[in-house]
Amino acid sequence: MAQEQPAPYGSGIQSPEPAKKQRVRIPYLRKMKESGQKWAMLTAYDMYTAAIFEEADIPVLLVGDSASNNVFGNDSSLPVTVDELIPLVRAVSRSTHRPLIIADLPFGSYQASAKQCFKTAARFMKEGGAHAVKLEGGREMLPQVRKLVSSGIPVMAHIGFTPQAEHQLGGYRVQGRGGRAQDLLETASAFEEAGAFALLIEMIPETVATEITQSVSIPTVGIGAGRHCDAQVLVWQDMAGLRGGRLPRFVKQFANMRTLLRDAARDYMAEVEGGIFPAAEHCFEE
Repeated sequence: MAQEQPAPYGSGIQSPEPAKKQRVRIPYLRKMKESGQKWAMLTAYDMYTAAIFEEADIPVLLVGDSASNNVFGNDSSLPVTVDELIPLVRAVSRSTHRPLIIADLPFGSYQASAKQCFKTAARFMKEGGAHAVKLEGGREMLPQVRKLVSSGIPVMAHIGFTPQAEHQLGGYRVQGRGGRAQDLLETASAFEEAGAFALLIEMIPETVATEITQSVSIPTVGIGAGRHCDAQVLVWQDMAGLRGGRLPRFVKQFANMRTLLRDAARDYMAEVEGGIFPAAEHCFEE
């Protein structure tokens, strides 16, 4: 008899796990990879988007250090702090019941040592309610990953282009071209061996990302890494068309929320200025 395989998380088809209202767990994501079924991840930074994405059956939410750019108005991810991110993680974790919530460790909060990394990650788990953390870097981060995993903290490793190292990398550049592809493959295998439960792969050639995905048993999550990763992630403001200006090549906008919100604000302003809002039905009587 053929073994029953898990259905896609958002397919509407009943799946043996996770059951209705149960939290998405790491073993389920691995089973999705084993069965060849892809899944989606989005960033979330507040209770409303988190709850909406849960309604949409998004199985994994990342409270990214991208909040630095998309919430706090910075030019890069570097300035955001642990104290700024923890309340966002808490809001997302409190507002959802099913998605796996991953917290990004911000720049400067984990690179110094495995001990520093553990203390930071523990804060995100205890104070923020995160279920896992994500960190960037190459094989120099292996001691940090081993420490977290041995301490019961699940880790997603982030390789390829790592935004926290943008100045060292010379800006937003595709990584892993030419002779550097082999280094990425070896790094991916090293993170799997160290106990990472998944790899986020950013801005590398599709062929290299495909080879990594095929060479490791843990899920790969692509952003600018082509079509053959096990999952995909986008910053939600990019996905929903909230952000204006030039977008990265790997972004697809699935809505135009910027125009929708702008038009709603203009309509509101026009009704206030015209004396239309509030109307009688918006007022209280004695």
